[in-house]
Amino acid sequence: MDYHQLLETEWAIAFVKERFEKHLCYGLNLLRVSSPIAVLEGKGINDDLNGFERPVSFPVKSLGDNRAQVVHSLAKWKRLRLMQMGMPPGRGIITDMRALRPDEEYTNLHSVYVDQWDWEQRIEENERGLKRLRECVNIIYKALKDTEKEVSSRYPDIPSVLPERIFFIHSEELIKMYPGLNGKEREQEAAREYGAVFIIGIGGELSNGVAHDLRAPDYDDWSSPNEDGYMGLNGDIIVWHPVLNCALELSSMGIRVNPEALVRQLTLRKCEQRALLPYHSMLIKGMMPESVGGGIGQSRVCMFMLKKRHIGEVQVGIWSDEQRESLALEGVELL
Repeated sequence: MDYHQLLETEWAIAFVKERFEKHLCYGLNLLRVSSPIAVLEGKGINDDLNGFERPVSFPVKSLGDNRAQVVHSLAKWKRLRLMQMGMPPGRGIITDMRALRPDEEYTNLHSVYVDQWDWEQRIEENERGLKRLRECVNIIYKALKDTEKEVSSRYPDIPSVLPERIFFIHSEELIKMYPGLNGKEREQEAAREYGAVFIIGIGGELSNGVAHDLRAPDYDDWSSPNEDGYMGLNGDIIVWHPVLNCALELSSMGIRVNPEALVRQLTLRKCEQRALLPYHSMLIKGMMPESVGGGIGQSRVCMFMLKKRHIGEVQVGIWSDEQRESLALEGVELL
């Protein structure tokens, strides 16, 4: 990659991030805040993701060698911050989340380094439902659409491909639409057909005895009945990537657990002992504000907006020499 191309790529990445964040903050009434790169173990604050990923941990000498963990995401930390800041309903926070996930499998869409916009908005208790969730999804999708139009205007060779509206569907309905396929295959077909989909209800067991995908039990509410007659108040925003011809998940988000949903989901996942952790204990006692929130992949959004083939074209990650050489033969240069 010559330096002119490198500079152009970095300018384009900066443009995408600046424009999307501006639209997102305006639509969801978000305040930018500082956030941690690591949190102490044993507090229940770190995101456990699917429950098997190993966090990067290290001893902190000044704290008697108590161990800290590099965050997987800020899903629970943000809710705690809303409480500490006294944020009123209808307003929220946004921050840059930087994580290390050493168990991620290298693909065009994954790397050890994870960067995302983590956002959280306080809501009223009576807003815990699909209506509020869909409102947030539509605001995020409008921010994506507006950004894509601005990118196409600035870079005429990059087409706008997002459909006018995002399609909402429950993970249970996907089973009926695409029988015989697994969760990722169903996502692929739905994204191909609709261009942009929000799949509701990710984490709970479906009629086939399997969850669409796994979710931790202590942030998104994936077990409460919803207005559509299914289970779950969370989901993923997935778009169709026209260059790779594949589904691309841009965001995971949801209405957060209330005390009842937390206890229920801890029981379903057989990890009731987490209820004794400081964070979980506060939530069960009703000390945490009701909220909706999620993460939006920064490199994923840039990759989609700039129609790149590999996430390494929009982030500086850790790649093997073999990967770099193989991709270079295909005309793809990693940062």
